Amino acid sequence: MSQIQSNIKPCLWYDNQAKEAAEFYCSIFPNSKIISASNLLVDFELNGMPFAGLNGGPKFKFNESVSFQVFCEDQAEVDHLWDSLTADGGEESMCSWCKDKYDLSWQIIPKRFIEMMSTGTPEQVQRVTEAMLKMRKLIIADFEKVFYQD
Repeated sequence: MSQIQSNIKPCLWYDNQAKEAAEFYCSIFPNSKIISASNLLVDFELNGMPFAGLNGGPKFKFNESVSFQVFCEDQAEVDHLWDSLTADGGEESMCSWCKDKYDLSWQIIPKRFIEMMSTGTPEQVQRVTEAMLKMRKLIIADFEKVFYQD
């Protein structure tokens, strides 16, 4: 049995696909596993973080007011997560946002983007921001170009 690292655990409400969703997420994120599953509740970990999935019925749906931010080491990780989450009925949105096939919202963010935004000059930050506002999936190389332009 996994030891809980935090006293906060997100519980995700699904119509009746909690186990299917947990399996999907565990196939995408490293260091992930299903801890237990019943017809009502699935406990799982994504990259070591605890989650619960509840088969609560159709009354409540996900919306963009809640999303999960994932900070990625490099473009390969951004590409993998973006492509996996938007596959099979997921959808792209703007500025790092996407939805998976269960309509859960994600923000897939390269750590390099955060670094540029926190260390750049006001002009560099403005250029990176303007570039980001035109993107769906964030592209590190495009940020690097505008960050270092003269």
